[in-house]
Amino acid sequence: MELPSRFYGIVDPAAGHEPVELAQVLLQAGVRILQLRLKETSGHVFLAAATRIGRLCRQRGSIFIVNDRADIAMLAEADGVHLGQRDIPLDAGRRVMGPHRIIGISTASVEMARVAEAGGADYIGFGPMYQGGLKNIKVAQGLEKLRAVRAAVKIPIVAIGGITEATMPEVLAAGADAAAIITDVIKAPDIAAKVRTLIGISDAA
Repeated sequence: MELPSRFYGIVDPAAGHEPVELAQVLLQAGVRILQLRLKETSGHVFLAAATRIGRLCRQRGSIFIVNDRADIAMLAEADGVHLGQRDIPLDAGRRVMGPHRIIGISTASVEMARVAEAGGADYIGFGPMYQGGLKNIKVAQGLEKLRAVRAAVKIPIVAIGGITEATMPEVLAAGADAAAIITDVIKAPDIAAKVRTLIGISDAA
């Protein structure tokens, strides 16, 4: 697949934002690919949010990805699902999602990236790139490992983990097709302005 943007938006309620309202802000600011990430919520609430956000994405022609839950992705008519290493396996995800929907896989090594590509993933997430961020990362992968992964696989790479407006250009220059940024966005005083800045940086990279 070809990613529609070098900025990969993520809806995460960690800073207290209501997910659907946050999705509206991100989409209105120009986000072209959007993932819904609800780690600490019930399936009922997750599905309700996914259904509403999926509708917003379709109205704007943006790609909608659901994190972790292939069942919710299908019920919400999402474009795809993003699976972590502890979620259902890629082959099982493909059986649920079918041949035409998108599946992204989280990876943290060259070996994981190669396995994901060989298994039919449409793109990989790679990280965490830097210390800090939403998960208070202590051990980061860094740019050299990103370059190694870029050399090892042909499918798109979405870098994630501690990336900010300041570090986004070097991440893209090191081989990421897109950067997923959470904390620097959801904690910004003006989220829409931050997203427009990030999209501008990604367009110029």
